[in-house]
Amino acid sequence: MSVRMLRHYDQLGLLTPDRVDQVTGYRYYRVDQLSRLNRVIALKDLGFTLDQVRSILDEQVDAAELRGMLRLRRTELAADIAAARQRLNQVEARLRIIESEGRMPSTDVVVKNLPAVRIAELTGTAADFAPGSISPVIGPLYDRLFAALGKAGLQPVGPTIAYYELPEGEDGPILIHAGVPVNTEAAPGQEFAIVDLPEVRQAATLVHHGSMMEIGGPFQALAKWVETNGYRPAGPSREFYLVAGPEHDQADWVTELQQPLVPA
Repeated sequence: MSVRMLRHYDQLGLLTPDRVDQVTGYRYYRVDQLSRLNRVIALKDLGFTLDQVRSILDEQVDAAELRGMLRLRRTELAADIAAARQRLNQVEARLRIIESEGRMPSTDVVVKNLPAVRIAELTGTAADFAPGSISPVIGPLYDRLFAALGKAGLQPVGPTIAYYELPEGEDGPILIHAGVPVNTEAAPGQEFAIVDLPEVRQAATLVHHGSMMEIGGPFQALAKWVETNGYRPAGPSREFYLVAGPEHDQADWVTELQQPLVPA
């Protein structure tokens, strides 16, 4: 043990010297204190904090309590290993992309939680996922939705959200949901549906800058990332329009693509 650590343990009350020379300041320890020091080191190596170590040693924690603490520590370590494995997969996936394409990817994917949100929505269908098929449908849907919200005296409480449902077998028209976050309950006579989108614990997200007619490449990059990093889609993909609308040039639009996922 270094002198610095011994002094630190003394300050914390973990290992108090048997005596301190008043002239030299040297700390002296008894031989039987070595077993306590060994326990401190062993518990610290298991990942317990020094406060936890002091509690275990001084409060005479019994076997059942120590077993519970160790099980909790095992759970924490397993979570750390899983997180490290996920980061390792991401590093390896990034390396494969660079090696195959010879350049650094221009888009970065972030996995995060999506909170639950209540939206007012209208739905429509498009022949396929091509931007040329989606745009002529979703634009009028939003025009109708905002007109209906104004008629109902409601104001959006966040950026617009669109999500897409594929038919079974992925062959057929795409169901488009054009939504706006609101704070209201469903009421008779409303020209739109009130839908509660549930929380998504994990979603792969990617930010796209520019026109929605150029969204195909980023969506493909997101899908490739999901597959390459050991995940699979777990629900409809979403578009979260951070900067959009007729008051902005489409070249300045900012859209976050969101894909709920689970480990493959």
